Parts: sequence; C-alpha cells; structure tokens
Amino acid sequence: MARIAEGIHLCGAANSREWIEEYWIDVYPTTNRDYERFTTATGHPAPSHWPEGRVPASLADHPVVWVSWLDASAYAAWAGKVLPSSRQWEKAARGTTGERYPWGTSPTAAKCNVRESGIAGTTAVSRYHSGVSPYGVYDLCGNTWEWLSTPGSASGRYQLKGSAFTSPFYRCEPTSVNDASMDMSDEDTGFRCATPLR
Repeated sequence: MARIAEGIHLCGAANSREWIEEYWIDVYPTTNRDYERFTTATGHPAPSHWPEGRVPASLADHPVVWVSWLDASAYAAWAGKVLPSSRQWEKAARGTTGERYPWGTSPTAAKCNVRESGIAGTTAVSRYHSGVSPYGVYDLCGNTWEWLSTPGSASGRYQLKGSAFTSPFYRCEPTSVNDASMDMSDEDTGFRCATPLR
C-alpha cells in the first residue's frame, strides 16, 4: 500500500482546498489473484467470467471485474480494509498540487488503458509505469472504473472513478464523476482498497 500524508488537497473540477487525514491506499487495483484468495477463503461467489469459479492464469494479474459495490465491500471487509472515499482516491491520483492527470498535465492517452489504446480489454495492473501518480499508485486512469465508498446521485448508488478500457480518454481525469447502482457489475468495473493510518 502507498502512504498518503495528511494535508491540503486540491479537489474537484473547481480545485477546492480540502484537508485529508493520512491514510493508505493500494498501489494496484485488486487483481483476480487477490480476489480468488477471498472467494476461496469465504465461499463468496466468483466473478461470472471465471471458468468453473477459478481465475484463468492469463488474467491473474489483471484487475478483477464483474464485481458489484457489494462484492467490493465484502472483499474490503475480509481484507481488514475499506473502499476509499472519492476525495481519498482523487488525492492519490492528483497529489497535493492537484495535477490534471496522475503523471502531470500532458493529455497522453498512451500512459493508460483507455479506448484510444485499442486493447479492448483489461491489462496487467503494473503495465503502465509512466502513468503512476505522485505517490507511486498505478492505474488511476484507465483499465477499470473503481468503486468508492462515497454515495452517488441517488439512494443505492455509489461513485466510481478512473475510467476504463471502454472509456474515451477524456473521461479518465480524476476530477470526473460517475456513479452506478450498488448491485451493478460489468466487464470494466473493479476496485482497490484503502485503510486509515495504523
């Protein structure tokens, strides 16, 4: 996990200044390998695309998908963690100076797995070294949307950030807001976890 120090953070499209307490966040999204440990230990249902409930070896280091907010929350609780809030996630992506992208201000689609990449599927979570955030956190733009603990626009909905391999590049900015029903699962939606400073 990456340690994110407490302090002022520029957040949202208006770059409002907010204080964020210190916390830790996963360097990578939760992978299929990580999630399989959870399903094996708990009997929680496996994602629908795993044959016979087991992750294919070729996808072990890819972010888990076809998981709802409920699934992501169950995993986080099992792991002794939580889903990050929208503000925590955004600070991990933009740093203390509120960069436009994790890597800075340059709109470079080649630094992440978005529609323009032409890959049309998830990639290993450690692939995009040039796209890491100031805290060394990977895949905060592209690959998969990530579930957050912050409620969405209506009851039973939660925010997602990061965009995905299915998304046009312009949607990957960390200030962008998206939300979905807590029971929604899709081929381009996963999560990562956070925890308060111990």
